[in-house]
Parts: sequence; C-alpha cells; structure tokens
Amino acid sequence: MKAMILAAGLGTRMRPLTDHCPKPLLRAGGRPLIDFHLAKLAAAGVSEVVVNCSWLADQVQGYLSSTNCYDLRMHLSREEQPLETAGGIVQALPYLDSDDDAPFLLVNGDVWTDFDFSRLLNCRPQAAHLVLIENPPHHPSGDFALTDAGLVTEDDLGPRHTFSGISVWRPSMFRDLAQGRRALKPLMQSAIAKGGLSGELFQGHWWDIGTPQRLADLDDFLSASPRPADSAPKVP
Repeated sequence: MKAMILAAGLGTRMRPLTDHCPKPLLRAGGRPLIDFHLAKLAAAGVSEVVVNCSWLADQVQGYLSSTNCYDLRMHLSREEQPLETAGGIVQALPYLDSDDDAPFLLVNGDVWTDFDFSRLLNCRPQAAHLVLIENPPHHPSGDFALTDAGLVTEDDLGPRHTFSGISVWRPSMFRDLAQGRRALKPLMQSAIAKGGLSGELFQGHWWDIGTPQRLADLDDFLSASPRPADSAPKVP
C-alpha cells in the first residue's frame, strides 16, 4: 500500500512558530512531526510515500532530501497555494493511482498518534475507510457515528466520534475530479450516501497539533515517554 502525508497547510493557528518553519518540521520530543509518520509507515511495511507541501515548501523538500527517510521511496507534490485535502490528492494522484484501484493510506501531517498503520494495510473499502477517535475537548460534538455494520454515517444512530485524520481511499474516488481547491468532506458524504464509507474506532493516543499549546503538551508527553526502538530517528 502507498501512503500520502498531508503537509500543505499554512499553519496559521500555529503562528508565530510557523512564521519561519513549516508545520511538518515543528519538533516534539526532539523530532520533526513528520518524522513520526515516516518512521511508523516504514515500520508498518509501507514502501512509497507522497508528501504534499506549500508553505515554506523548500524547507520540507530539503528535509526529505537530506535524510534517508527510513528507506521509503518519496514523492513531493508542491502546491503553489494550498489545495485543501481532496485538491491535494487530485494533484498527487499520478503517484497514488494504479490499474487495479489499489487503496492508499492517507494521514494528516498535523496529528500524532500511536495507531498502528499496519492494521490498515489489508483494508479494501468500497470507497474509503475512516479511523475515528473519541471526541477531544476541542471538538466535543464529533463528526460521524458508526453503525453496527461498521459503516460511517452522519445520522444520529449512536455516539458521534471525531475523524482522526487517518483513512484509506480508493484512487477512483478522485479520478474524475478537476484540478483545484477541493475539500474532502463532500466525497465522504457521497460515499456515505452509497453505503461505501466504513470506519473503526481507535482508543489509543492521538493528538491534533492545532495550537502551540498542544504542541508543547505533546512535547511534554513524548519527553516523558520511553521511545520504541523501531521509531528512533535516523538523523539528529
């Protein structure tokens, strides 16, 4: 399975930290945020990763080209202006698509989690599969509910959960979309309407690095936690 890390946001809520440093390269536990995803994807068995970037893109490109990136085959998709999630995927689709419509793993670059990506390598959804989490304090109303059959719905059929920013998608969901800015939510809603959006609830550690305070809290958490041997950084 190929993977894409979404890293093209402007990091507006993280200012002034992102005035001169792109959000994926902000550090927690002594490491750039993107490094955690790269290490976990490689450990899970992913061999090819696409990273989109826009704000201070040269720094992201420089970092990825100056490390061995855990022996991952890397592709950079540069956006002159952020294209939002679906728009970024459409631009990067030549790196992700395949003749057999093999699904790809999609990860938000501004989250940290101990979710095991290997759990998704054999995921073959009809359209897409979302990893949901219990609602964090900053998003108490949640996004979606899960049916007993494991389908994602916006109906009030049970407790609502928050989308974690981790998902699996079929490339065919994006093939007929025009280039340009485009949000992902309408594609989710289209898949829900067709019964093709499955999901699961993850109850491990998860952080949305949306503010400087959350980054500081994550740094404290990681600094106090033992580091798994397979996730040690390959560069200082």
